[in-house]
Amino acid sequence: MQISSIIRRAVAGVAAASMLVAVAACGTSKDNKTAGGEGGSGTIEVVASINQWGSVAKDLGGSHVDVTNIMTKTNVEAHDYEPTSQDVAKFGTAKVAVVNGADYDPWASKAASATKATLVTAAETAGIKEGDNPHVWFSAKVRNNTADAITAAYQKADPSHKDDYAKLNKEWRAKEDQLESKIKDASAKTKDVPYAATESVAWYLADDLGMKDATPTGYAQASANESEPTPSDIKAFQDALKGGSIKMLVFNTQEANSTTDQITGAAKSANVPIVELTEQMPKEYTNLLDWMSALVDQFAKA
Repeated sequence: MQISSIIRRAVAGVAAASMLVAVAACGTSKDNKTAGGEGGSGTIEVVASINQWGSVAKDLGGSHVDVTNIMTKTNVEAHDYEPTSQDVAKFGTAKVAVVNGADYDPWASKAASATKATLVTAAETAGIKEGDNPHVWFSAKVRNNTADAITAAYQKADPSHKDDYAKLNKEWRAKEDQLESKIKDASAKTKDVPYAATESVAWYLADDLGMKDATPTGYAQASANESEPTPSDIKAFQDALKGGSIKMLVFNTQEANSTTDQITGAAKSANVPIVELTEQMPKEYTNLLDWMSALVDQFAKA
Protein backbone atom coordinates (compact mmCIF):
# COMPACT_ATOMS: atom_id res chain seq x y z
CA MET A 1 0.00 0.00 0.00
CA GLN A 2 1.10 3.57 -0.62
CA ILE A 3 0.78 6.94 1.12
CA SER A 4 -2.54 7.58 -0.64
CA SER A 5 -3.82 4.42 1.06
CA ILE A 6 -2.90 5.79 4.50
CA ILE A 7 -4.67 9.06 3.72
CA ARG A 8 -7.80 7.23 2.57
CA ARG A 9 -7.86 5.23 5.80
CA ALA A 10 -7.64 8.41 7.89
CA VAL A 11 -10.38 10.08 5.88
CA ALA A 12 -12.56 6.97 6.10
CA GLY A 13 -12.21 6.91 9.87
CA VAL A 14 -13.22 10.55 10.24
CA ALA A 15 -16.07 10.03 7.80
CA ALA A 16 -17.33 7.04 9.76
CA ALA A 17 -17.50 9.03 12.98
CA SER A 18 -19.19 11.96 11.24
CA MET A 19 -21.75 9.76 9.52
CA LEU A 20 -22.64 8.03 12.78
CA VAL A 21 -23.52 11.39 14.33
CA ALA A 22 -25.65 12.22 11.29
CA VAL A 23 -27.38 8.85 11.36
CA ALA A 24 -28.13 9.16 15.07
CA ALA A 25 -29.72 12.55 14.46
CA CYS A 26 -32.11 11.03 11.95
CA GLY A 27 -33.86 8.90 14.56
CA THR A 28 -34.61 5.18 14.54
CA SER A 29 -34.12 2.84 11.64
CA LYS A 30 -37.16 1.73 9.67
CA ASP A 31 -36.01 -1.86 9.24
CA ASN A 32 -36.99 -4.81 11.42
CA LYS A 33 -34.66 -3.90 14.28
CA THR A 34 -35.54 -2.30 17.58
CA ALA A 35 -33.65 0.61 19.10
CA GLY A 36 -32.30 -1.74 21.74
CA GLY A 37 -30.19 -3.64 19.24
CA GLU A 38 -32.39 -6.70 18.92
CA GLY A 39 -34.18 -7.95 15.83
CA GLY A 40 -37.93 -8.44 15.71
CA SER A 41 -37.47 -12.06 16.80
CA GLY A 42 -35.50 -11.08 19.90
CA THR A 43 -32.11 -12.05 18.46
CA ILE A 44 -29.00 -10.02 19.24
CA GLU A 45 -28.01 -7.69 16.42
CA VAL A 46 -24.30 -8.16 15.66
CA VAL A 47 -22.20 -6.31 13.11
CA ALA A 48 -18.74 -7.43 11.96
CA SER A 49 -16.38 -5.33 9.91
CA ILE A 50 -15.12 -8.28 7.84
CA ASN A 51 -16.76 -11.55 6.93
CA GLN A 52 -14.15 -13.83 8.48
CA TRP A 53 -14.89 -12.48 11.97
CA GLY A 54 -18.59 -12.40 11.11
CA SER A 55 -18.49 -16.14 10.48
CA VAL A 56 -17.03 -16.72 13.94
CA ALA A 57 -19.64 -14.44 15.48
CA LYS A 58 -22.41 -16.46 13.80
CA ASP A 59 -20.97 -19.81 14.87
CA LEU A 60 -20.78 -18.64 18.48
CA GLY A 61 -24.29 -17.17 18.56
CA GLY A 62 -26.29 -19.65 16.51
CA SER A 63 -29.99 -18.85 16.30
CA HIS A 64 -29.68 -16.25 19.05
CA VAL A 65 -27.85 -13.74 16.84
CA ASP A 66 -28.36 -11.91 13.58
CA VAL A 67 -24.94 -11.11 12.13
CA THR A 68 -24.31 -8.47 9.46
CA ASN A 69 -20.94 -8.38 7.69
CA ILE A 70 -19.84 -5.05 6.24
CA MET A 71 -17.10 -6.38 3.95
CA THR A 72 -17.71 -9.59 2.04
CA LYS A 73 -15.71 -9.25 -1.19
CA THR A 74 -12.07 -9.88 -2.07
CA ASN A 75 -11.77 -7.01 -4.54
CA VAL A 76 -11.50 -4.31 -1.86
CA GLU A 77 -9.03 -4.07 1.00
CA ALA A 78 -10.39 -3.36 4.47
CA HIS A 79 -7.49 -0.91 4.89
CA ASP A 80 -8.88 1.25 2.11
CA TYR A 81 -12.59 0.68 2.51
CA GLU A 82 -14.73 3.80 2.69
CA PRO A 83 -17.94 3.08 4.62
CA THR A 84 -21.32 4.28 3.45
CA SER A 85 -23.88 5.89 5.72
CA GLN A 86 -25.79 2.60 5.62
CA ASP A 87 -22.70 0.74 6.85
CA VAL A 88 -22.23 3.13 9.74
CA ALA A 89 -25.92 2.94 10.63
CA LYS A 90 -25.54 -0.81 11.15
CA PHE A 91 -23.07 -0.16 13.95
CA GLY A 92 -25.54 2.25 15.51
CA THR A 93 -28.24 -0.44 15.85
CA ALA A 94 -25.96 -3.30 16.90
CA LYS A 95 -25.70 -4.64 20.42
CA VAL A 96 -22.34 -6.34 19.73
CA ALA A 97 -19.71 -5.16 17.24
CA VAL A 98 -16.72 -7.22 16.13
CA VAL A 99 -13.80 -5.47 14.44
CA ASN A 100 -10.29 -6.57 13.56
CA GLY A 101 -8.26 -3.69 14.99
CA ALA A 102 -4.50 -3.03 14.69
CA ASP A 103 -5.42 -0.24 12.23
CA TYR A 104 -6.72 -2.77 9.71
CA ASP A 105 -10.29 -1.42 9.76
CA PRO A 106 -10.06 1.97 11.55
CA TRP A 107 -13.34 3.11 10.02
CA ALA A 108 -15.12 0.25 11.81
CA SER A 109 -13.37 0.84 15.13
CA LYS A 110 -14.37 4.51 15.06
CA ALA A 111 -17.95 3.77 14.06
CA ALA A 112 -18.36 1.11 16.77
CA SER A 113 -16.70 3.10 19.56
CA ALA A 114 -19.22 5.89 19.11
CA THR A 115 -22.13 3.53 19.91
CA LYS A 116 -23.40 1.64 22.94
CA ALA A 117 -22.54 -1.71 21.36
CA THR A 118 -20.18 -4.03 23.23
CA LEU A 119 -17.03 -3.85 21.14
CA VAL A 120 -14.82 -6.89 20.50
CA THR A 121 -11.49 -5.98 18.88
CA ALA A 122 -9.77 -9.17 17.72
CA ALA A 123 -6.20 -7.82 17.71
CA GLU A 124 -6.49 -6.46 21.23
CA THR A 125 -7.40 -9.89 22.62
CA ALA A 126 -3.78 -10.93 22.00
CA GLY A 127 -2.09 -7.59 22.68
CA ILE A 128 -1.54 -6.86 19.00
CA LYS A 129 -1.54 -3.13 18.33
CA GLU A 130 -1.27 -0.59 15.56
CA GLY A 131 2.02 -1.09 13.74
CA ASP A 132 1.97 -4.87 14.25
CA ASN A 133 0.89 -7.27 11.52
CA PRO A 134 -2.90 -6.76 11.42
CA HIS A 135 -3.92 -9.97 9.62
CA VAL A 136 -4.72 -11.60 12.94
CA TRP A 137 -7.43 -14.06 11.81
CA PHE A 138 -4.57 -16.24 10.54
CA SER A 139 -3.40 -16.70 14.15
CA ALA A 140 -4.69 -19.62 16.23
CA LYS A 141 -4.11 -17.64 19.42
CA VAL A 142 -6.14 -14.66 18.22
CA ARG A 143 -8.96 -16.84 16.93
CA ASN A 144 -9.30 -18.52 20.32
CA ASN A 145 -9.08 -15.28 22.29
CA THR A 146 -11.54 -13.51 20.02
CA ALA A 147 -14.02 -16.38 20.24
CA ASP A 148 -13.97 -16.14 24.03
CA ALA A 149 -14.42 -12.37 23.90
CA ILE A 150 -17.41 -12.71 21.57
CA THR A 151 -18.98 -15.34 23.84
CA ALA A 152 -18.53 -13.05 26.84
CA ALA A 153 -20.18 -10.21 24.92
CA TYR A 154 -23.16 -12.42 24.07
CA GLN A 155 -23.54 -13.59 27.64
CA LYS A 156 -23.51 -9.97 28.80
CA ALA A 157 -26.08 -8.91 26.20
CA ASP A 158 -28.31 -11.95 26.65
CA PRO A 159 -27.72 -13.55 30.07
CA SER A 160 -30.85 -15.72 29.82
CA HIS A 161 -29.04 -17.82 27.17
CA LYS A 162 -25.66 -17.86 28.90
CA ASP A 163 -25.46 -21.67 28.92
CA ASP A 164 -26.31 -21.84 25.22
CA TYR A 165 -23.43 -19.51 24.38
CA ALA A 166 -21.07 -21.56 26.54
CA LYS A 167 -22.11 -24.70 24.64
CA LEU A 168 -21.66 -23.01 21.26
CA ASN A 169 -18.22 -21.82 22.34
CA LYS A 170 -17.27 -25.38 23.30
CA GLU A 171 -18.46 -26.66 19.93
CA TRP A 172 -16.52 -23.97 18.09
CA ARG A 173 -13.37 -24.74 20.09
CA ALA A 174 -13.65 -28.40 19.15
CA LYS A 175 -13.50 -27.38 15.48
CA GLU A 176 -10.61 -25.01 16.16
CA ASP A 177 -8.81 -27.84 17.95
CA GLN A 178 -9.23 -30.00 14.84
CA LEU A 179 -7.73 -27.21 12.75
CA GLU A 180 -4.79 -26.83 15.12
CA SER A 181 -4.19 -30.59 15.04
CA LYS A 182 -4.12 -30.35 11.26
CA ILE A 183 -1.62 -27.47 11.51
CA LYS A 184 0.54 -29.56 13.83
CA ASP A 185 0.46 -32.51 11.42
CA ALA A 186 1.27 -30.25 8.45
CA SER A 187 4.18 -28.69 10.34
CA ALA A 188 6.00 -32.02 10.08
CA LYS A 189 6.51 -31.04 6.45
CA THR A 190 6.60 -27.23 6.72
CA LYS A 191 8.72 -26.74 9.86
CA ASP A 192 11.78 -24.57 9.15
CA VAL A 193 10.92 -24.30 5.45
CA PRO A 194 12.10 -20.86 4.23
CA TYR A 195 9.34 -18.96 2.46
CA ALA A 196 8.89 -15.44 1.15
CA ALA A 197 5.76 -13.37 0.67
CA THR A 198 4.70 -10.58 -1.64
CA GLU A 199 2.87 -9.21 1.41
CA SER A 200 2.90 -10.52 4.98
CA VAL A 201 -0.79 -11.47 4.95
CA ALA A 202 -0.39 -15.08 6.15
CA TRP A 203 2.57 -14.48 8.48
CA TYR A 204 0.71 -15.80 11.55
CA LEU A 205 -0.36 -18.99 9.80
CA ALA A 206 3.15 -19.59 8.47
CA ASP A 207 4.47 -19.04 11.98
CA ASP A 208 1.98 -21.55 13.40
CA LEU A 209 3.27 -23.97 10.75
CA GLY A 210 6.83 -23.42 11.99
CA MET A 211 8.03 -21.86 8.75
CA LYS A 212 10.86 -19.33 8.41
CA ASP A 213 10.20 -15.96 6.81
CA ALA A 214 13.00 -15.46 4.26
CA THR A 215 11.49 -12.47 2.46
CA PRO A 216 14.44 -10.23 1.47
CA THR A 217 14.83 -7.43 4.03
CA GLY A 218 14.53 -4.47 1.68
CA TYR A 219 11.34 -5.74 0.08
CA ALA A 220 9.85 -6.74 3.45
CA GLN A 221 10.57 -3.31 4.94
CA ALA A 222 9.03 -1.54 1.97
CA SER A 223 5.91 -3.67 2.29
CA ALA A 224 5.69 -3.07 6.04
CA ASN A 225 6.09 0.68 5.51
CA GLU A 226 3.41 0.65 2.83
CA SER A 227 5.83 2.00 0.24
CA GLU A 228 7.01 0.78 -3.15
CA PRO A 229 10.06 -1.52 -3.18
CA THR A 230 13.06 -0.17 -5.08
CA PRO A 231 14.34 -1.84 -8.25
CA SER A 232 17.21 -3.26 -6.18
CA ASP A 233 14.71 -4.69 -3.66
CA ILE A 234 12.85 -6.44 -6.47
CA LYS A 235 16.07 -7.76 -7.99
CA ALA A 236 17.22 -9.10 -4.61
CA PHE A 237 13.89 -10.93 -4.30
CA GLN A 238 14.19 -12.37 -7.80
CA ASP A 239 17.79 -13.43 -7.19
CA ALA A 240 16.84 -15.17 -3.93
CA LEU A 241 14.14 -17.13 -5.75
CA LYS A 242 16.50 -18.07 -8.56
CA GLY A 243 19.26 -18.97 -6.08
CA GLY A 244 17.13 -21.55 -4.29
CA SER A 245 17.19 -20.03 -0.79
CA ILE A 246 13.41 -19.58 -0.89
CA LYS A 247 11.39 -22.81 -1.06
CA MET A 248 7.86 -21.34 -1.23
CA LEU A 249 6.29 -18.05 -2.31
CA VAL A 250 3.10 -16.77 -0.67
CA PHE A 251 1.21 -14.46 -3.03
CA ASN A 252 -1.66 -12.20 -1.98
CA THR A 253 -3.72 -12.00 -5.16
CA GLN A 254 -5.67 -9.01 -3.84
CA GLU A 255 -2.48 -6.97 -4.22
CA ALA A 256 -1.47 -8.16 -7.70
CA ASN A 257 0.42 -5.52 -9.68
CA SER A 258 3.43 -5.13 -11.97
CA THR A 259 5.81 -5.66 -9.05
CA THR A 260 4.24 -8.91 -7.93
CA ASP A 261 4.17 -10.02 -11.58
CA GLN A 262 7.97 -9.79 -11.57
CA ILE A 263 8.20 -11.74 -8.31
CA THR A 264 5.79 -14.50 -9.28
CA GLY A 265 7.42 -14.70 -12.70
CA ALA A 266 10.80 -15.32 -11.08
CA ALA A 267 9.26 -17.98 -8.81
CA LYS A 268 7.74 -19.81 -11.77
CA SER A 269 11.03 -19.68 -13.68
CA ALA A 270 12.82 -21.16 -10.67
CA ASN A 271 10.09 -23.77 -10.07
CA VAL A 272 9.37 -22.36 -6.62
CA PRO A 273 5.83 -23.39 -5.57
CA ILE A 274 3.39 -20.53 -5.10
CA VAL A 275 0.60 -20.46 -2.52
CA GLU A 276 -2.07 -18.01 -3.66
CA LEU A 277 -4.45 -16.48 -1.14
CA THR A 278 -6.47 -13.38 -0.36
CA GLU A 279 -6.93 -11.16 2.69
CA GLN A 280 -10.71 -11.34 2.74
CA MET A 281 -12.42 -14.70 3.04
CA PRO A 282 -13.31 -15.87 -0.51
CA LYS A 283 -16.97 -16.23 -1.42
CA GLU A 284 -16.71 -20.02 -1.68
CA TYR A 285 -16.24 -20.15 2.10
CA THR A 286 -18.76 -19.18 4.75
CA ASN A 287 -16.65 -20.26 7.70
CA LEU A 288 -13.24 -18.96 8.79
CA LEU A 289 -12.08 -22.35 10.07
CA ASP A 290 -12.94 -24.06 6.78
CA TRP A 291 -10.97 -21.42 4.91
CA MET A 292 -7.97 -21.80 7.22
CA SER A 293 -8.13 -25.59 6.85
CA ALA A 294 -8.02 -25.28 3.06
CA LEU A 295 -5.02 -22.94 3.30
CA VAL A 296 -3.18 -25.40 5.54
CA ASP A 297 -3.70 -27.99 2.81
CA GLN A 298 -2.22 -25.59 0.26
CA PHE A 299 0.87 -24.95 2.37
CA ALA A 300 1.35 -28.66 3.03
CA LYS A 301 1.05 -29.60 -0.64
CA ALA A 302 3.20 -26.77 -2.04
